[in-house]
This record gives sequence, structure tokens and C-alpha cells, in this order.
Amino acid sequence: MIKKNKADLNEMEYLVTQEDGTEPPFQNEYWNHFEEGIYVDKLSGKPLFTSKDKFESDCGWPSFSKSLDDDEIVELVDKSFGMVRTEVRSEGSNSHLGHVFHDGPKEKGGLRYCINSAAIQFIPYDKLEELGYGDLIPYFKQ
Repeated sequence: MIKKNKADLNEMEYLVTQEDGTEPPFQNEYWNHFEEGIYVDKLSGKPLFTSKDKFESDCGWPSFSKSLDDDEIVELVDKSFGMVRTEVRSEGSNSHLGHVFHDGPKEKGGLRYCINSAAIQFIPYDKLEELGYGDLIPYFKQ
């Protein structure tokens, strides 16, 4: 399982996950990444999203129509910057991940989890078993 300690986070990862920051749009690792696999919480290593639920939203950040396991996601009201939004945090590490909006693809449920690349780590499908995520392989065969 992939895990990091807070001390191992780079400046952007720390800003996003621990200080509720946001990385720049279109200048982050996964905004335009569509390889088959899963996205895990960078600190706890818990699986959060899959490539099966990722879609192109043109917002500049990775977007997902749903989480892999709702028990791993915490949603909170965020009233910062004069807006009311729904913040998304990781249950496993209490890291800020991003926000969820109701402007996603209707055919996929209408949600758009807008997630900072700095808060997640991609695990390719062909590495799932090797890295301790083999239990998720059947999810891709559905």
C-alpha cells in the first residue's frame, strides 16, 4: 500500500492536503491523465477513485463522477471565498482533496468530484496486485 508521512509531502502537497489549498488548474499531474487504475489518498494510501469514473470536465483538475467507497470520503460545507461549496476530505487522513459539484455528467449521476492531483497518487491497473490493491482488480472486469 502506498503511504506518505506529512513530513514527506512537498510544498504543494502540504498546501493542498493540510492547509486546504488548491493547486493551479491545467498545471497538475492528473488533470489530463486517463490511464486505467485507481487514485489513492496520498497520505493514508486508501483507494478513493478509479479511472472508470474519471471524465474530462475542462476544469483543469481531475474530475470523477463518484468515489470508489463513500465511507472513505467526508463532505463538509465550505463557506470560504464568499461561496458555499461542498468540500471533500479523505476519511483516512483528514486531508483536503477538493470539492464536489452537481454539474457532472447526468448519465453518470450528475456529480463532479473536482480533486487536486497533489492530494492523490495514481496506481496503474497492472500494479494493483504488486502494491497491495489486488482486491480491486475485479472492479475493472465488471
